[in-house]
This record gives sequence, C-alpha cells and structure tokens, in this order.
Amino acid sequence: MSEMRLIVAGAGGRMGRTLTRVISETEGAVLAGALEAPGSELLGKDAGVLAGLPANGVELSADLWSMSANADGILDFTVPGATIANVAIAAERGLVHVIGTTGLSSSDDAVIRSVTSRAIVVKSGNMSLGINLLAALVKRVAQSLDTSFDIEILEMHHKGKIDAPSGTALMLGEAAAAGRGIPLAGHSARGRDGETGARRPGDIGFASLRGGTAAGDHSVFFSGPAERLVLSHHAEDRMIFAHGAIKAALWAHGKKPGYYTMADVLGLENF
Repeated sequence: MSEMRLIVAGAGGRMGRTLTRVISETEGAVLAGALEAPGSELLGKDAGVLAGLPANGVELSADLWSMSANADGILDFTVPGATIANVAIAAERGLVHVIGTTGLSSSDDAVIRSVTSRAIVVKSGNMSLGINLLAALVKRVAQSLDTSFDIEILEMHHKGKIDAPSGTALMLGEAAAAGRGIPLAGHSARGRDGETGARRPGDIGFASLRGGTAAGDHSVFFSGPAERLVLSHHAEDRMIFAHGAIKAALWAHGKKPGYYTMADVLGLENF
C-alpha cells in the first residue's frame, strides 16, 4: 500500500506541531495538509518550519475541503467546535478521522457517531498505548473487586489545559464503570467542596490538578478495607499521543466504516 496521506488539524498548536514531526519520522505516512483556524496569524506558514523541521512546502490553510481532495486521513486534536466542523467534510471525503479532541459533549459524540455508517472514525480520550492498556486493566480490576472498594481517579495536566476532568480521566472512569456494570452518568462524583457528607457507595470519584508543564499523570485508586490498589500512568512527552494517533490512522486505513477506539487498534476490546 502507498503512503497514507495525512492532514494535521490544529497544525500550528503544540500537538499539531508534534504530529507533523512524528509523521516525518514514520514510514508509511506523509503530511498532505496542515489545517488551522480561520483568521489565525499562522495561515500561510510552512508546517515543517513551525514544527522545527526543514520547510516541507505544506502551508497552513483553513480550507479543509480543498486540502482533503488529496488526503486519506485527518488527525484531529483541536477543540470540540473545530472537530465537529471537520466531521462532515471528513465523512464526505471518505477520510479516516482520528479524533483525540477532549471536552466533547454527549451531543458532540452523537454527531460523530452519526457519520460512522459511511465513515471511519477512531476516537479516544487518549491515544497513548500505555493509557489504553491501563484502561483495560482498570476495567478488569473493577470487575474483580466488589463495591467495598471505592474508585477514585486523580489526574494532573499543565496549567494551560482548559477542560476538567481530562478526557483520559473520563475514559478511565468509563472503563471502571463498565467493569462494575453501571453507567458512569449518575455514579460520578466531582468537585467536592465544603460539607459534602459521606462518600456515596458505588460512586466513581474524580479530582483534577493543574500546574506547570505536566503532559498528563493519571492514577486510579481502588480503596478497600485496610488495603489500597493504585494503577498509574505518567506521560513524559506528548510525542506518545502523536505516535498512538498515527498508529491508529495506519491501522484504520482500508477498514470498513465504523466507530473505533484505541482498544480496537490494540486488540484490547475483549481483554
């Protein structure tokens, strides 16, 4: 199969520049387009130069329709509004749409799922290979331990992150809830402050820390009578998310339309 031609959405941002660098190092992938928001001061800039590479001749543009005419996939780590705007074009063009955007609402997810009868979407709150293995482990542990063990999820990210809990924390919460056979909605405890009363049995708790340049730390606590099990993952560089996203795109290239996750990419769906 020829090289997969990939568009990077949000190409001027930190994650977008990282994706551009990793594509340049990945056999079987080539940068076909660099998408940036309308009105951005970076429009017209060379994507390679912005990523700290030699000029590659791919200029940042806000016109996804035009650049997608000669592309196979789009890597989308942007913001919910931008991702939802990209969904229809990606589906119309038949692109593999790899979505790592966090902060998407249930209605956003419904829009994304609505195109998967004719489009290929790989979506995950975290594209890290290690995090997705952690999620599988969390599900398995939650299946094994009864409700005498309380589940709490702690996450920390850099001070510029705009949503909380992180998409990864919510993904881990969904894994824990699936293991318990309950919906996360209605069993999620967030933002404790003041006199909250005793912890409600069966809740899955979340706590968010922000500061410095932390790329992403996540820990899941299973706290039972006189013992505590902690499963953790620490991201040291956002490069891991880029490698995972490109692995997902290459895996999805040529697959039948559908809604996939990193568990599918890694063969963990039945773990």
